Amino acid sequence: MPIVTWLLILVNFIVFAVELSLPQPALEHVVYHLGLVPARFTHPAWGVEVGLTANSLWPFLTSMFLHGGWLHIITNMWALWIFGDNVEDRLGHVRYLIFYLVCGIIAAITMTLVTPGATVPMIGASGAIAGVLGAYFIFYPMAEVLVLFPIFIFPLLFKLPAVVYIGFWFFLQFLTGAMSLASSPEAFGGIAWWAHVGGFIAGAALCRLFAIPLRRKKQVSPDEYVPMPRHAGTDQHREH
Repeated sequence: MPIVTWLLILVNFIVFAVELSLPQPALEHVVYHLGLVPARFTHPAWGVEVGLTANSLWPFLTSMFLHGGWLHIITNMWALWIFGDNVEDRLGHVRYLIFYLVCGIIAAITMTLVTPGATVPMIGASGAIAGVLGAYFIFYPMAEVLVLFPIFIFPLLFKLPAVVYIGFWFFLQFLTGAMSLASSPEAFGGIAWWAHVGGFIAGAALCRLFAIPLRRKKQVSPDEYVPMPRHAGTDQHREH
């Protein structure tokens, strides 16, 4: 049961509800103080001038629980719901929570290092969720992912192996992030592309360190099937 995934989704929606209840000046204050503003840490004098001190590291954690609108939070939580349960099962509840937070923090650090002069707050869970995608990419490369592709007003549904879908997603993040360095973030939708890149690499690199060793065979659903070598006199192994 993906208890931690459910709790993360719940906490994100509770925080978002609080955001919606705030008047605009108070909301801007929260976003700038609890969101990640890279220039706050790389240009302390500027930070002090606008009321942001560099001696608080909380934004590296709190920024991943803030969202900028309904579309932002729904797409993030949908991705966490789709990919988080299997990764949580593979890591265990406590390790998964730590893994999620670590990936989110590394994503924020990556964004700060790559765009040190940025004065626009970075908010959202996508960096941490990118880490979950990185783990899914490693643990379940051949799992089938249902993809929705709109053709005019008609939705086209088809399945792709996770290694193809997530691999293409990561390529787009890296490519768009590289292009954004030559322009302003707003020109590319104001999206923290490098946070996605950093979170994904962190998730792919660290997931096996957090994983619970497999000690027994378990039956899984078809979308979690991982082929293993067939041994004489035994059934194929399945991994959840």
